[in-house]
Amino acid sequence: MTPAEPTLLDGKVVFVSGVGPGLGRAIGLRCARSGADVVLAARTGSRLDEVADEITDLGRRALPVAADITDADAAGHLVETVLETFGRVDALVNNAFVIPPLADLAEADFERIRAGFETNVLAALRLTRLFTSALAESGGSVVMINSSVLRHSQRLFGAYRMTKASLLALAQNLSTELGPKGVRVNTVAPGYIWADSLKWYFDHLAGERGVDPQQVYDETAANLDLRKLPEPDEIADAVVFLASPLARAITGQCLDVNGGEYHH
Repeated sequence: MTPAEPTLLDGKVVFVSGVGPGLGRAIGLRCARSGADVVLAARTGSRLDEVADEITDLGRRALPVAADITDADAAGHLVETVLETFGRVDALVNNAFVIPPLADLAEADFERIRAGFETNVLAALRLTRLFTSALAESGGSVVMINSSVLRHSQRLFGAYRMTKASLLALAQNLSTELGPKGVRVNTVAPGYIWADSLKWYFDHLAGERGVDPQQVYDETAANLDLRKLPEPDEIADAVVFLASPLARAITGQCLDVNGGEYHH
């Protein structure tokens, strides 16, 4: 007999942006399994209905909404739809992101860097501002999804690191500003996530080298304390924890979920 999962978010409403086949889906499903109704948002709706069906099958309500959160009017309409449907929001998970050009900062396309800030930072600020009143009413929380790019200075990742460092600063300042309203703001910073995109990349690397993909995995995992790449559900569990009452005294913090690749 499979033990019941803890209902840490029982009766809550969780909003998740940037829902796709990887981490966004995992966060939505983990929240549903923990008792929450879930709002699923993404720029395109191709995956939203499928994830919504999975949540419904778990006995929770799901609201899929296709919207461009970098557009002020679209984001405002999105928030109105959510509040009209559920009447409350208890947690906002800012998961939407784009990867700016992986190039030296002296050469990276300036407009693509600007677009990275629009999605990775300003859209998160916009949604947080729009949901602040509802989150204050529910005593809710915000979880920003960041990246372990915060912890290294590898060449070509400069633009991406700039946006994610700004997102961390945003979360910390919002924690100070919204704390008196009873709203907590925290960050989850994943490292490798063993999902479809990374599996494809490892297959590609293995093909170039003429080795088995498992060898690429093992070589990569050897640099992690746990010798295992985190999976989407394991990242999502950290999000559920920070959104739950178990983290009621935690705000302004960044929780690294990287299998021990970096220590912080």
